[in-house]
Amino acid sequence: MDIKRANARPTKLAAEANFTGQVWQDPVMVGKPPSRMRATNVSFTPGARTAWHAHPVGQTLYCVTGVGRVQLEGERVQELHPGDTAVIPPNTRHWHGAAPDRLFIHLAMSEVTDTGDGTRWFEKVSDEDYNKEPEPV
Repeated sequence: MDIKRANARPTKLAAEANFTGQVWQDPVMVGKPPSRMRATNVSFTPGARTAWHAHPVGQTLYCVTGVGRVQLEGERVQELHPGDTAVIPPNTRHWHGAAPDRLFIHLAMSEVTDTGDGTRWFEKVSDEDYNKEPEPV
């Protein structure tokens, strides 16, 4: 067994190139082969969000607290509430983040490919796209 102590994994500010607003990342685990899993608690301030991106093996988001938003390209914005899980298919452009007036924390889980390929980042989400009314829950 390998126990990763919380104080050995400092919180870091997310890269401005890939996020809008203040976003903090707390690594939970980075798998060592044969595992390809990566899990991170991500904390979004109100209105903060990722840029458009895709994961070669897909991504799973588990809403821990707050109210979030997620959108797959070409589909309507969806709202996420505590306990909700969003399963994003492989190679699907999407974004996720906090609602305009709420904090949001999710556990983001994804895998790299056998060759180590991971997240592909694209352009930032426009305010127009972000502010579209979410699908009713």
